Amino acid sequence: MAKFVGGIATSHVPSIGAAIDHRKTQEPYWRPLFDGVEPAREWIRTVQPDVVIVVYNDHASRFGLDLTPTFAIGVAEQFPPHDEGYGPRPVPSCEGDPDLAWHITESLVLNDEFDVAMVGDMTVDHGLTVPLSLMFGQTERWPCKVIPLCVNVIQYPQPTALRCLKLGQALRRAIDSYGPDVKVAIFGTGGMSHQLQGERAGLINRAYDEKWLDGMYNDPSTLAKIGHTELLREAGSEGLEIIMWLVMRGALNEQVRQVYRFYHVPASNTAFGLLVFEDA
Repeated sequence: MAKFVGGIATSHVPSIGAAIDHRKTQEPYWRPLFDGVEPAREWIRTVQPDVVIVVYNDHASRFGLDLTPTFAIGVAEQFPPHDEGYGPRPVPSCEGDPDLAWHITESLVLNDEFDVAMVGDMTVDHGLTVPLSLMFGQTERWPCKVIPLCVNVIQYPQPTALRCLKLGQALRRAIDSYGPDVKVAIFGTGGMSHQLQGERAGLINRAYDEKWLDGMYNDPSTLAKIGHTELLREAGSEGLEIIMWLVMRGALNEQVRQVYRFYHVPASNTAFGLLVFEDA
């Protein structure tokens, strides 16, 4: 039977990927962030997942305003990096796990009535590749298979925080019912507080970020009640991405063990947050 080994919540700031690609991780600006990530990388080396489900948002790369699924799962065998305007990142293509992806899709649709889009031809942008680079570094091949799970947090109407938590719970049921002996981890990505345009460009709300880091550990049900208006006001227009962390949290038991927690400002013009959880 499949085994769920735990989850990671992390920001997916594109400049982090650029720092890795251009070997700047030990420069004074970046070193504190990458030193802070190392305990999470040690955890992932210890648990060695066979498959990682990466919950992220597409940044008008594979999807655009002409086609914006609320939830989309990649069921292909390969997911190459997307060219976001300056060439694809120099990272490996992701090897998919179609068998598990189709099992999850069937379980979500038939058992839990989540109408997810099934994508058989899918490039992946920094929202997915940066978390992989953070956890696995520069490598010629990712050490695990990857299932992309894309969430619309860009185009109104976005799903609610509660819907994301429930999606995580449904994901866990799908994983637990999968027959083959594989170890599965989930990355919830995006956030934390940041805004990229307008009068509040550069917004960082440390107190609100810390509230989310606390709530992810001990009170996710309260976080799931937070509406879009509060998130936009307190965390900025792009801070809404943080609802994707709740997909990861929903896959865990109500009580969790916090393996690691890290917060750093700034990472480019954003706040960077990182959590590692296992079932208690």
